[in-house]
Amino acid sequence: MTATDRPRLTVRSPADLLAAVPYLLGFHPADSVVVVAMRAQRVVFAARADLPDRDADPRLPADHLGGVLGRQDADAATVIGYGPPDRVTPTVDAVRAALTTAGLTVLDAMRVTDGRYWSYLCAEAACCPPDGTPYDPGSSEVSAAAVYAGQVALPDRAALTAQVAAADGQDRAAMRQAGVRAERRLLTLLTEAPAADLLGGRSIRAAGVAAVRDARRAHRRGERLTDDEVAWLSLLLTHLPVRDHAWERTDGREEDIDLWGDVLRRAEEELIAAPASLLAFAAWRAGQGALAAVALERALAVHPDYSLAQLLDDLLRRGVPPAELDGWPAVGEPGVVRRRPRRRRHVRRGLG
Repeated sequence: MTATDRPRLTVRSPADLLAAVPYLLGFHPADSVVVVAMRAQRVVFAARADLPDRDADPRLPADHLGGVLGRQDADAATVIGYGPPDRVTPTVDAVRAALTTAGLTVLDAMRVTDGRYWSYLCAEAACCPPDGTPYDPGSSEVSAAAVYAGQVALPDRAALTAQVAAADGQDRAAMRQAGVRAERRLLTLLTEAPAADLLGGRSIRAAGVAAVRDARRAHRRGERLTDDEVAWLSLLLTHLPVRDHAWERTDGREEDIDLWGDVLRRAEEELIAAPASLLAFAAWRAGQGALAAVALERALAVHPDYSLAQLLDDLLRRGVPPAELDGWPAVGEPGVVRRRPRRRRHVRRGLG
């Protein structure tokens, strides 16, 4: 799922809408049902689900999508199924019914197969021929406008998943060595911590704050973190006060997505929960729900009980709009960290 807080694309026909969908999602859908929600003739949200298997109940994705779109303050929607008719038709029918129940007007319902589209709501052969209408999204003005605006549509969801996959080869071997050095560094930090610093908590937080600050500065300068910097930062992020400090400073900025994506790809597998969750949060805030979803899938596959990943996964599944956290981190959902107010300094005024 993804919000659509991106450059405006002008859609004048079904072919234009089909050309826009990959840029709304971030990838070209296949074997999917997509719902594009609108309010006052403007696209406000796009949601996607896998087509169910032939022997599965098509109402499962339909009920889910209907519930999600019912929370988007939309007034109309278009349903698009990508795949063979025997799988698409029952799913699109079920989604149409769910959207109607949710109070949305279904403007159109289409099936896309092998470069052609059919409308379930049009029976006029002049505009909706029985053999379908061919379309080429690559030649559309909508695609050109999206590319010009810097939007990207990856070939498929697998390509999106690859963006959050672990580095391999020599990079992975080097990161393992850096991880060993980071563990030794942490042991030294704990050994040298003052006796009053219970379990070294304050020392770890101070080191984490410095590591987050240095990483953010490096990315703003366009510099790639070294293996030792990634290993040290990802190890410190296992300390929740450090993770929450990083979370408070993460929003939907491109630099946040770049930073946490880089750390996620290079971190050791047992340390990916925090950077994956931070990437997911940044991507969700930026309206890149599909990227957020694949980042959370990777986190939860390895760390199914990680609370921040569970919280963000719930936000995505419920279709909570990113705008709900405008003003972050001063506002947020229950359980979300809020910035503590700064203490006022008392200044002693001199006499005279």
